[in-house]
Amino acid sequence: MRARRGFRQSTLTLADVAKEAGVSEITVSRVIRARGSVAEETRRRVQTAISKIGYVPNRIAGSLASAGSDLIGVIIPSLGNIVFPDVLRGLHDAISERGFRAVVSVTDYRLESERELVRSLLSWRPAALIVTGCEHEPDTRQMLVNAGLTIVEVMDADGEAIDIAIGMSHARAGRETAAFLLARGYRRFGYIGHDLARDLRACKRRETFTSTVREAGASFAGEVVTPGRSSVPSGRSALAELLTAHGDIDAVYFSNDDMAIGGVFHCMAEGIAIPDKLAIVGFNGLAMGQALPQPLTTILTPRFDIGFRAGLAVIARFDGLEVPRLTDVGFTLLPGATA
Repeated sequence: MRARRGFRQSTLTLADVAKEAGVSEITVSRVIRARGSVAEETRRRVQTAISKIGYVPNRIAGSLASAGSDLIGVIIPSLGNIVFPDVLRGLHDAISERGFRAVVSVTDYRLESERELVRSLLSWRPAALIVTGCEHEPDTRQMLVNAGLTIVEVMDADGEAIDIAIGMSHARAGRETAAFLLARGYRRFGYIGHDLARDLRACKRRETFTSTVREAGASFAGEVVTPGRSSVPSGRSALAELLTAHGDIDAVYFSNDDMAIGGVFHCMAEGIAIPDKLAIVGFNGLAMGQALPQPLTTILTPRFDIGFRAGLAVIARFDGLEVPRLTDVGFTLLPGATA
């Protein structure tokens, strides 16, 4: 078995919880295991202390716990499109020859689900934990800060890293997309997206896109944000709704390529000339969008590379090497033929 290496700090213990709650370690153990008699007020104090300091129970006992793990916990928001499977492929290629294995969980873009998955995965003391984005609920962040193992936040480079962050700037992507369209002469814009309250990275792109448009004196005419997951059908129906309300829009920015491809299909069905009558821009650079009769104008994100670099960062930390706190991998704007 491997010796445990690459930890950032020591893990919290029952004694830390007991000190915070002002009770004995035995009492803390009883509360965690839901065994034995504990007064309700004492139980609440212990649970409050656990949440405050970010303690996670260790479910691996004795020598196994001290020996280390070959598992890397991975928490992603979705498996519904190729974006995150690409990240997982990159991670797999980086770690597999070193004997590490990924354990993958999906949040469906719910921060509360991320909190419970972080708690569950940390309880098994993995070699490292890879999470998506830099925004987390306060108690989730506290658990990650106190985890005592390598934490890699992927897909975003705009926030403050807990340990290691590897991704791209979504704020810059939104600004550069707007600047590209403005340079091509478009002046009246719309936006189509999906559940911005959950997809925080799409929200960043929308905010900088709209602010750049307005700062240039152009018009942001309207938007349609659909509930639930993004999809080609929802993008198609959302564009129909947007154009019904704002028929003079000359360019639409979509939250991702899935939605944008749906917009292209709506234009094909309605005889709307792209890009002469309406420009369409996506995000992610999916192969499907580039295979359209008119390749989609979009931003290509280096998803495989992000996953691969995340795996290399875990291995480097395991080997006792220094790892940069933040790696911005950038992105590529694909001019395409739809704008």
